[in-house]
Amino acid sequence: MTDYPPPPPQSPPPPQQPYGPQPMTQSDERLWAMLAHLGIILFGFLPPLIIWLIFRERSAFVDDQGKEALNFSILVTIAQIIGAITTVILIGFVILPVVGIATLILCIMAGLAANRGESYRYPLNWRIVK
Repeated sequence: MTDYPPPPPQSPPPPQQPYGPQPMTQSDERLWAMLAHLGIILFGFLPPLIIWLIFRERSAFVDDQGKEALNFSILVTIAQIIGAITTVILIGFVILPVVGIATLILCIMAGLAANRGESYRYPLNWRIVK
């Protein structure tokens, strides 16, 4: 009969990380809020929608600014659709550039404010998502 060495002592398992949303740092909050606003310029309503859905439970600031950006992007999309439809009667050729320039200016202003950690409210917005 062969004597085997005793098994090594078992170490306790590592502590488990709690599941659920982890709070964000202030710099991360400002970054994601800024990207929600600036993403409208290139990709329409998708960036604010994705950012809001992912980070709304982790930060009150990103939740607030994500909703604001999402509501504005929905309004911009509706205005672009109306502008495209009304190009048939030529008024759309005025609506589309005005919407584009206003979107560019307001989104840059909102992105800068969010980067400073300030809540931004668009002067013209339809708050659908509450």
